[in-house]
Amino acid sequence: MIQTDFDKRSGLMFILAFGVVSLFADMAYEGMRSSTGPFLALLGASGTVVGIVAGAGELFGYVLRAVSGRIAEKTRAYWAFTLAGYILQMAVIPLLGLCGNWQMAAVIIVLERTGKAIRNPTANFMKSRAGEHIGQGWAFGLHEAMDQAGAMAGPLIVALVLARHGSYAHAFYWLAVPAVLTLVSVFTVAMRFPYAGHIVAPQQHFSFALPRAYWLYAASSALVAFGFADYPLIAYHFKQAHIVSDTMIPILYSVAMATSGVGALLFGIAFDKRGFAIFPSAILAAALVTPLAFLGGHDLAIVGAGLWGLALGAQNSILTAGVATIVPEHSRARAYGFFSGIFGISWFIGSAVMGLLYDVSLTALVLVSVLAEILALLPLLAAIRLRPRLPS
Repeated sequence: MIQTDFDKRSGLMFILAFGVVSLFADMAYEGMRSSTGPFLALLGASGTVVGIVAGAGELFGYVLRAVSGRIAEKTRAYWAFTLAGYILQMAVIPLLGLCGNWQMAAVIIVLERTGKAIRNPTANFMKSRAGEHIGQGWAFGLHEAMDQAGAMAGPLIVALVLARHGSYAHAFYWLAVPAVLTLVSVFTVAMRFPYAGHIVAPQQHFSFALPRAYWLYAASSALVAFGFADYPLIAYHFKQAHIVSDTMIPILYSVAMATSGVGALLFGIAFDKRGFAIFPSAILAAALVTPLAFLGGHDLAIVGAGLWGLALGAQNSILTAGVATIVPEHSRARAYGFFSGIFGISWFIGSAVMGLLYDVSLTALVLVSVLAEILALLPLLAAIRLRPRLPS
């Protein structure tokens, strides 16, 4: 008998299979991202440029998700969007090694984020469908942990190549290997689980309006994004302040990815048990990152990098899982798209502001970051109070 929808077993198998896809994908693109800050500096970029380029890539990518999620929901071409996004993202990563100036590198960085933007809402939608059967926190936490295993390995590849050859170009070329493995694995998963993107048409009385709690939840997440320093700026600071060597920067990123995987699992399990009550501790972890990374010495900066990964893992698991508990399945792809767009606009503004503040005052940078994280608690509490009860 041909299976046409998820059950508990197939839901877990899908999360594990998609986790393999993400492991290879993160190995490729997080390997690239671990050194974009120092690479841009090598090409002559300033701190302001690094902050704006990192933020612009996120901005374009996240805003595009609102469009791709909306179109995918209308066409129900969930797998088509997912596959197209992976093809674009993986194709451009090795091209970064061909860049001779920071402007060319900036284009590649934006294209990589574009590929992720195309496939992210639909991939999250399909994972949320599997999560209905095994728990949303466990589904996104387990996937994120596998995701971050690849994110840990990618920077180590870059660090190894830098240590042996001292060439960023060679490092980016080597990332073509996990990029190819990503495409092979995602097409395999698409053939094995074609029903992941199939949903039954909603009843006529079904409302497609997104609830008020969703918008408050998105506002809280936007404040978290605004105050969360991007790693390229942290890596730029490590290089400019001579806190660690160029080779150690991607290694620290790898460590951060390891703590991110641990954080994703722990916070994901806690979310299924305690719900939104776990969110304040995740926000507190994010608030501590910038004081440690930008104001601390060698040891505290390393702790800050690890805590950055822990907070990132929490965000990538429970923030995404939270959307699935607020928005019904039929509106979820669009909800993930809008959610990412709001998150990305805030991330861009925050990255640009922190990049500008970096060249003026590290203390001001830290104060703005911490204040934004604390303020994120206000709309979060309101969203929890208004959260609708979804049908099981």
